[in-house]
Amino acid sequence: MIKESEYKNRRDKLVKKLSNNSIAVIYSATNKTRSNDTEFPYRQDSNFYYLTGFTEDNSILVFIKTKNFSKTILFVQKKDKKLELWNGKRLGISQAKKRFLVDEVYDKSSLKKRIKEYVYEKKYIYCKLINKDKRVKKLLKLSKNIKIKYDLELIIQKMRLIKSSSEIKLIKKAINITKNTHHKIMRETKIGKNENDLLAQIEYEFKSAGAYSDAYTSIVACGNNANTLHYIYNNKPLMENELILIDAGCEYKYYASDITRTIPVNGKFTIAQKKLYSLILDTQIKIINNIKPKVKRSELQKKTEILLTKGMIRLGILKGNYKKLIKRNKHKRYYPHGIGHWMGLDVHDSAPYKDLKGNEIPLAKNMILTIEPGLYIDKNDKKAPREYRGLGIRIEDDILVTKDGCENLSKGIVKTIKEIESLSNN
Repeated sequence: MIKESEYKNRRDKLVKKLSNNSIAVIYSATNKTRSNDTEFPYRQDSNFYYLTGFTEDNSILVFIKTKNFSKTILFVQKKDKKLELWNGKRLGISQAKKRFLVDEVYDKSSLKKRIKEYVYEKKYIYCKLINKDKRVKKLLKLSKNIKIKYDLELIIQKMRLIKSSSEIKLIKKAINITKNTHHKIMRETKIGKNENDLLAQIEYEFKSAGAYSDAYTSIVACGNNANTLHYIYNNKPLMENELILIDAGCEYKYYASDITRTIPVNGKFTIAQKKLYSLILDTQIKIINNIKPKVKRSELQKKTEILLTKGMIRLGILKGNYKKLIKRNKHKRYYPHGIGHWMGLDVHDSAPYKDLKGNEIPLAKNMILTIEPGLYIDKNDKKAPREYRGLGIRIEDDILVTKDGCENLSKGIVKTIKEIESLSNN
């Protein structure tokens, strides 16, 4: 668990980045309609949660900063027995005052009246982009003389790049639940089943282990389905002698995991599957070994493209000089995506990849990113050797950058051919 003092430290750090004579406002997430009068399960806005640890809707966090003082105010919904009967218990104002280390707590309905006082004689307002949130438009109508700064989210997102020890512990817990789930799937007999059978088991294992949910819509793609990168239908029969690409990670106490393993339906790789899988695994291991502070993601991407292109030439999938092939983007026919992404409160953590000057942000201690090389060869691709057609393989792990290198947080999830076949036939 993350202590209230850590959330306060984050807020204090944010205030230091604000200009004097300014106000900053961040809203909780809104409920999302699923159909008619039903809603999706509520999930708090990640930036709001990062600063508060508060999971209720209809909440607002306000920062006020002048040359001589700063103040943090939280607005929450008041206790209401009738509403709580339908929608569950609310923390309420008095309990919020006891729990949160903020200066003031008020009823959310008083925001409009109080905001006029807050913006009086202020020079700047930090908020979310107008086109992202209608609530911001209403707010700005009350503060016409203020110079608008839309970089509040950018400031928070940059803070989120570096993970605290408590955040890393939560991510490790999410990964451990995900590990047990992937291993459970590997052990199960899959012949005669459907992709959806595995999906249902994944969701069951996540929730029964205490995870809030999956961190994203899981992918269970058998055979040629794996060549659709964001395949989410998950409803086709599992066919013998084919591979299953499983991209599934749980979310534990708001923190994500993101793991992909590719396994054989019948528990044993074919010769062609072994060749392609070995190329991708060898590439991933080499890239992970290159991770350390000051390295740039673009450098990892370039090395990945070189390794995979050289490997595809050896396997006869591509022909020619690897440098010329990469220059002409021929490798992207089979490797169209990036080597990885930031991960944290969001599976694709919304932390920046470049600074305000457009320079790439290098890796630093306690950043977490995924490393996920893959190759995707459609069954109808007549340019590829027949033995590789219909194969889609990706291997993905979650990596913590350390002081002088890195730690593969998901190294406990088996991924060598020998390990997978052993576990699948156990």
